Amino acid sequence: MLYYAIVAGLMFLMPGLSILLDVLPGSQEFAPGLIAKWYVFWAVGLRLGLAGLRQIFQPGFTAREILGLSSDDALMLVRELGFANVAFGALGVGALWEPNWRLAAALAGGIFYALAAINHSRDRERNTRQNVALFSDAFAALVLLGLCAQAAFA
Repeated sequence: MLYYAIVAGLMFLMPGLSILLDVLPGSQEFAPGLIAKWYVFWAVGLRLGLAGLRQIFQPGFTAREILGLSSDDALMLVRELGFANVAFGALGVGALWEPNWRLAAALAGGIFYALAAINHSRDRERNTRQNVALFSDAFAALVLLGLCAQAAFA
């Protein structure tokens, strides 16, 4: 249950609340840059960063609960994935203070989430956690790559 709350919070609730808190006092206009600021921070920075830390220190959770693997053979590979996720996370968190990093973080995170969603979609015997990962990854990819497309054509 905690997994679902974390995903919902980091992918939907916290970005939306952060955007709302910036817009309500009238200090900022609702714009793609505001979405990029907060969605990159929460979905790329914190979600991937925290996932990466868990993959490094508890690789069995990702292997068993998310990927549905029962063998310990994949644990070293899951740790390697964790290193990449921590790197993505650092870029996403840093982008909160360095706006020039936001587009790079959105592109890297968007590609990662798109490929992860495609990979999850190929498993026809997905469990509930895999379905949540598939949906949230696809949503994140759409938002992040949409921000990149908007920036490219602006």
